[in-house]
Amino acid sequence: MRYGFVIDQDRCIGCHACTVACKEEHQVPIGVFRTWVKYVEKGEFPHTSRHFGVMRCNHCDDSPCTVICPTSSLYRRSDGIVDFDNQRCIGCKACMQACPYDALYIDPNSNTAAKCNFCAHRVEKSLEPACVIVCPTQAILAGDLDDGGSNVSRVVATQKVSVRKPQKGTQPKLFYVRIEGDLLEPTRLSREDTYLWADRRAAAGADATEHNLAGALAREVYDVPHPAPWGWKIAAYLWTKSISAGMLLVATILLSFAGQSAGTLFNIVCPAIALIALAVTSALLVFDLKRPDRFFYLITKPNFRSWLVIGTYFLLGYGISGSAWLLCGILGIPVPAVLRWCASAFAIASACYSAFLFAQAKGRDLWQSPLFLWHLLVQALVAGSATILIVGILTNTASEIFRPVTAVLLPSLVFSLAMILGEVALPHVSEDVRIATAGLIHGKLAAKFWGLSIGVGLVAPIVLSSIALSFPSSALELTAAVLALAGLWWFEELWVKAGQAAPLS
Repeated sequence: MRYGFVIDQDRCIGCHACTVACKEEHQVPIGVFRTWVKYVEKGEFPHTSRHFGVMRCNHCDDSPCTVICPTSSLYRRSDGIVDFDNQRCIGCKACMQACPYDALYIDPNSNTAAKCNFCAHRVEKSLEPACVIVCPTQAILAGDLDDGGSNVSRVVATQKVSVRKPQKGTQPKLFYVRIEGDLLEPTRLSREDTYLWADRRAAAGADATEHNLAGALAREVYDVPHPAPWGWKIAAYLWTKSISAGMLLVATILLSFAGQSAGTLFNIVCPAIALIALAVTSALLVFDLKRPDRFFYLITKPNFRSWLVIGTYFLLGYGISGSAWLLCGILGIPVPAVLRWCASAFAIASACYSAFLFAQAKGRDLWQSPLFLWHLLVQALVAGSATILIVGILTNTASEIFRPVTAVLLPSLVFSLAMILGEVALPHVSEDVRIATAGLIHGKLAAKFWGLSIGVGLVAPIVLSSIALSFPSSALELTAAVLALAGLWWFEELWVKAGQAAPLS
């Protein structure tokens, strides 16, 4: 049994009865929607046409939202309905990033994720969903796709149907009959500042790029708001996590391969800063939740398919190994080599797991880059070496390590610059990536990207570090380190914004 929808857009008159019925059935608050009708117009007067598209959850057979949800709040039932349990939801908003169809929202009353659940409570009583009952033209059909005698099964088998974004591999079970193709691909649409009956509300992060595509034939004239789920807290989390992981990773490299002695800087200061940055990282993650009071559900109700959960255990392991390292330093005990390498392994895992988490955000193509893991690893090396330089210079301790630390910082910056330029210069795998990249290189984010992230944050410290290696100068090394950390922050902020620039619906 697999329940699914068929929507005949030739029958749809855009009356919004389905939207109203859904809101009444589920008491959906004002400003958010489980189902909505989108309008687009094509042509120029007098040769114009208007087309409707009913948007909602696709109840995918391979639903990315259920995979990324860290507490199994979202789950796929045996009858194919993707339902949710708001008593388990922590409000992390990861599901909103994973859904390629913009079907999820945060309920402002409960601060938990919600969406169309196929009116599961009605289906269990052999009743049809509310939207099906109320549609005046019978444009919406619901039923079992595996039942050859059902209306939806017959339509899918005998008529030409379309689905949204089949390239995502989610196997959606919302089928459209005779829908205008531009409604299925939101990146084809031009967007104005005003809608048919209202001003358009700018979404958070919408300044990343302009959505008015040159040559677009269809105009979006009515839609509902889709604010960007993640903001500065996620960028700050990536930044502080890089600092935390980089401290002990770089310390291990210097102690093991550069022949440095294990003094106070490496045995006490480095693990202490690593643990402080880790605590800040954890705090950012918790306070970014819409339900921070439920953060412990990550441990008590884990979904081990989600990299949010796996990453939580990596951070715990790193915290434990870092605490053991610090304890050895405080007690004056030599840090065992096995502990150093264990801490380094957890440091790499803590730095890089976010690449797999962002890869589970299937709605955001920019974040699917195979280079992102290497970005995170190199960023940890940059952040760790820069922070060690700053602390060493400001405390005037262990001046003999400045040169080897700079020797770690310089190639890390070069690799980071090369990968970033490669990301924006290589052919784009999708229109979403093109839009996101365009926002970075010549859109509204371009000044910060080229001026701050690339120029001030990478090129300048590369030049200063190169000079400092030939002509040792603590002032040059300190300046290079500060600029490198600042550049890393700007990059994280821009990467999070640009990734959410392309419209999903």
